Amino acid sequence: MKFDYKRSPRLFTRREALAMTAGLGAAALGIVPARAATATAKPLLTRSIPRTGERLAAIGLGTAIVFDIGADAAQRSERRAVIETLLAGGGRLIDTAPSYGAAESVVGDLLTEMTARDRVFLATKVRATSRERAIAEMRQSQRRLRTEKIDLMQIHNVGFVDRNEIAAQLELLREWKERGVFRYIGVTHSQSQERANDRLIEILRTEKLDFIQINYSMAERSVEQRLLPAAADTGTAVLVNLPFARAQLFRAVRGKPVPEWAAEFEATTWGQFFLKYLLASEAVTCVIPGMDKPEYVVDNLNAGRGRLPDAAQRRRMAEFIDPLL
Repeated sequence: MKFDYKRSPRLFTRREALAMTAGLGAAALGIVPARAATATAKPLLTRSIPRTGERLAAIGLGTAIVFDIGADAAQRSERRAVIETLLAGGGRLIDTAPSYGAAESVVGDLLTEMTARDRVFLATKVRATSRERAIAEMRQSQRRLRTEKIDLMQIHNVGFVDRNEIAAQLELLREWKERGVFRYIGVTHSQSQERANDRLIEILRTEKLDFIQINYSMAERSVEQRLLPAAADTGTAVLVNLPFARAQLFRAVRGKPVPEWAAEFEATTWGQFFLKYLLASEAVTCVIPGMDKPEYVVDNLNAGRGRLPDAAQRRRMAEFIDPLL
């Protein structure tokens, strides 16, 4: 999973978007650095993992860039607050990868400090193509994450990988799953090109995957036509990364209030507007935006509460956003 907006200036853009919504500040919107949603908050949407029926909160956390912070104590304290807010608000899934710099180690350290490993659905990835290197990489992930067992292991970026290499990697992941090291296995796909979508659909139809992870946002909707239906048809859970298209969506609406009609599906901020569009697809299991502030976690979790747009409302949302992109 790739992070959805950089620290500067894109985080500033997100703050602006929150503050500009309906002309109100973040505090007036209820977007505060709380550790949890209030006791009166509506329940967080959960979705079933098709292979097992296990319920998973529909909003999770991506760690690329924002958790690549090394030993910086102040930043680690803030990221700990991010995880605390996610868990207290009902979220569970944290997604990381060896290619995200220090992110795996930071996640592992923080979960150990918090004694929170058993409260988290932990997902990471493997990119190495040879069996020996893949084993070494996955063992390194176990050490960095400080856990022998990982909930979801994903082959990273399969869009243009040779079909035989993917099959060999999946065979290794299945061996580890049978041993109980992984509970679920899957693949990720970060390209939006039709060729890459075709490859992933082929994998879905020939391999019994538990999960796929894809790019999907209101700015990148190519997966809606065939890929999401294929995931639903094959009983594959879907994780969504880059839900804000690397802040492209926030830049597109800069200076604009959230439309009044968004109240019909309880979207009070642009972040909720963008996430509710994605969550309205039943094929989407969990959306994993990158977040480095507790207030962003609260706002994004609220996208998974209350009503979601219906088909007609989704069309209206797309018609509103498309001319701005």
